[in-house]
Amino acid sequence: MTKYFVKAKPGAKHAKLEQEDETHFVIAVTEPPVEGKANAAITRALAEHLNIAPSRLQLISNPVWKQKIFELD
Repeated sequence: MTKYFVKAKPGAKHAKLEQEDETHFVIAVTEPPVEGKANAAITRALAEHLNIAPSRLQLISNPVWKQKIFELD
């Protein structure tokens, strides 16, 4: 199982994904951190970048932390 480490920036003016290395990313999304909207947007952005379905990624860290860990099944 591959783990991806994401520094989340919800509520940004512009959506952006920066890859620091193979497993570390900084992802800014325009969605607010309310009712899981930002987490869903971050999951979609990471999945699109990895060219996989979002359902293959599972958020395994606390959803309210800005440092997120996703696991690829």
